[in-house]
Amino acid sequence: MRNPYEPLNLYSNFQASAERFPEVPIYFDEPLAAFPELKLETTYMKCAQAIIQKASLLKERGIQKQDKIIIYKSPKFDTYLLAVAASYLGAVPAMISYHLPVETMNVLAERLDFPYILFDEETAEKAHQMENIPKEKLIRAEELGAASETTPVSQEKLALDEISYMTHTSGTTGIPKLIAHSANSMGFRTQWQRNVLSLIREKKLAAFHISPVHSRFNIGISSLMSQGFPLFPIAQPDEANIEHIMTTYQPYIVETHPNNFVQWVNLAREKPKTFASIRYFHSTFDAINKETMAVFLNCSKEHRPVFMQVYGQSECGPMILRFHTKQSIQKIDARNMGYGMKNLTDVRIVSEEGEVVPNGTPGNIQMLSKGRALTYYKEDARFNENVYGPFWDSGDYGMKNEAGALLLLDRQVDLVENIESTLAIEDKLLDTLSFLNEVVIIRGKNGTPQPIISVASGREMDWEAWYGALSDLPQLNEPILMAYNDIPRTATMKVQRLKMEKELNA
Repeated sequence: MRNPYEPLNLYSNFQASAERFPEVPIYFDEPLAAFPELKLETTYMKCAQAIIQKASLLKERGIQKQDKIIIYKSPKFDTYLLAVAASYLGAVPAMISYHLPVETMNVLAERLDFPYILFDEETAEKAHQMENIPKEKLIRAEELGAASETTPVSQEKLALDEISYMTHTSGTTGIPKLIAHSANSMGFRTQWQRNVLSLIREKKLAAFHISPVHSRFNIGISSLMSQGFPLFPIAQPDEANIEHIMTTYQPYIVETHPNNFVQWVNLAREKPKTFASIRYFHSTFDAINKETMAVFLNCSKEHRPVFMQVYGQSECGPMILRFHTKQSIQKIDARNMGYGMKNLTDVRIVSEEGEVVPNGTPGNIQMLSKGRALTYYKEDARFNENVYGPFWDSGDYGMKNEAGALLLLDRQVDLVENIESTLAIEDKLLDTLSFLNEVVIIRGKNGTPQPIISVASGREMDWEAWYGALSDLPQLNEPILMAYNDIPRTATMKVQRLKMEKELNA
């Protein structure tokens, strides 16, 4: 089903969905600091009404149309609801990960001309340590949650091609860049997502654990709500909480970052009934190894469950997709990301000189997306370094097979000499060695391939199996064992490989 294009105004979309599906439920696993009145269960319409109330409170605090407001708080659903409230006022929410330190926040705040900062208990200390932010521009989420009486204000809208929303890059290579989106650019992304969701006939519970500051979040919520799916945004991804939510609420759809699926795979192996209700698994914007997908598919009691793998990037949105079933997963190459969506997304492979190469030849992956972001805010030159006419250089390395499907091999900056794909090796080791829950290959001393591995909770390192798995692989250094939670990651659980390389080789 091909959905019509509509620009995405966060509030207008939310309100239209609430009017169409007023009683559809939204569940939470923790109370929301800024919206305690919603408790642990609410509806589309109650949320929409609460958003107007919070928008009115923000207006009382001085926020006007076109003002920038950094949303810098714990990763819960009220992060998104506050962005919708800012959008109601015609302000521009800048979604910033609570992980980022004060030093980085100072740089981003200066770039945004010292905007309003909306924080909560999780980030309060860092927010108050930021430089040059006047006290009246610091707004605490808990104070918004405690306030009740206010005079409703009217909605204001920005132009459709005006910057209306900002996210940021992962920061794996330094200070994150602020990615600027407009209602029009986001509209093409939600059209892409709605086309996928239209394939799901039964509008049952969709549970997800995604960073609410990631560009994926607003696309997903807007698209799900436009089709009336009940929602369960999961705040806490620990195994005990996931087991409780899955068995109690029995969602039909689950989406999370690839590394969260890897984190949960032991739970899926040991207690497969936990994920029995799920028919649609969805991995966000990154590659995931084959064995992890197979484990979750085999948990499902549903007829013909599907694992949808999506490859994309914050600058371009969702790009390439592939559907996996219990049968197809046995034969596929997990490096195969699939195909673009006709008239919306595509990729090409080019050499270092920028020449398009034939299928079967590796090179740099360049993306064509109608939903490409506008720019990096106040860093136009850095953004334009990656622009090649209608194409965007993703920074990834891969090739197309003879059928035209995209094979993702590596990040361009992570290439290791004499190894075509570190990701393929990582996949093979994770597929083969079930006692591991992370394998990362980085450049070690003298550029040699250095594995960093993490043993799953409750399991022991099996050295005999490790060396047995290496028999048909390139020569790797002796692995370094790390606890899963000690491996440095971004807000979306991506491993910060360059940071690890720097620390290892220091």
